[in-house]
Amino acid sequence: MVDTLISIRTARDGDEVSIADVHDAAWRDAYQGVIPGRELERMIARRGPMWWRNAIARGSRLLVLDFGDKLAGYVSYGRNRVPALTYSGEIFELYLAPEYQGGGFGRRMFEAAQKDLADHGYRSFLVWALADNDRALGFYSRLGGRVVRRAHEKFGQETRERVAFGFE
Repeated sequence: MVDTLISIRTARDGDEVSIADVHDAAWRDAYQGVIPGRELERMIARRGPMWWRNAIARGSRLLVLDFGDKLAGYVSYGRNRVPALTYSGEIFELYLAPEYQGGGFGRRMFEAAQKDLADHGYRSFLVWALADNDRALGFYSRLGGRVVRRAHEKFGQETRERVAFGFE
């Protein structure tokens, strides 16, 4: 029998390359054909290791999921960026490398972020997802999210609908 240690921890110096790799793979998997190709490539390129190193150095709320000795996912969160909505917190991003999706790890990361948000006074929070991302919509619905707002986001010359899920 082989035991694999799975842990969720705060991101630290040295994680930036692995987080950038997960970001790249997860975004290509989730958004290929949803976000226009050139814009998707630009968005991925902006989030290289230096971007993640700076996020870690700034003390951004950023948790990672380790699967054995491999960083398999991350979740970033903090204060709600849309004050017009009455939710205090927000999960900005939650992504797993494609090979780790479907095993319950996303739920575990979501719950860890939810707990940390609550521990810091953010009892309610939002998560935004693109309306064309069926996996994300299903995931947040299954977790109990309720659609509280729809908006549009521009990607180059094209516009996509996005959906805000509220969690109490």
